[in-house]
Amino acid sequence: MTVTLNHTIVPAADHRAAAAFFAYVMGLEALPPAGRHGHFAPVRVNDALTLDFMSVERPEGHHLAFDVDPEEFDAILARLTARGIPYGNDPAQPDNGRVDHPLRARGLFFVDEARNLYEVMSPR
Repeated sequence: MTVTLNHTIVPAADHRAAAAFFAYVMGLEALPPAGRHGHFAPVRVNDALTLDFMSVERPEGHHLAFDVDPEEFDAILARLTARGIPYGNDPAQPDNGRVDHPLRARGLFFVDEARNLYEVMSPR
């Protein structure tokens, strides 16, 4: 059997706002609330993976990394720039405005209000 990650919980101060933020930056669609009490705000990343944002009292940030094609990288960078969302090439300085990445030709990090650290990498 092939192992595929189906979903993961992403901690958030406000699950709906965090899902909307991530969906906007990544060019994805936030789905209707899920779970017995609507306590998840899911975002479908691809055919196999959903991120389920969940409000928690004291969210501790996670690191989530994504490979994207060059055109999608350009679109993500444009959305970050359009909204004035800080980004950078270093997880310790995710606001330095650089996209030269140590592992790929281009890459960037950005954070949300719960200090989730998102990494986006492109091969060129």
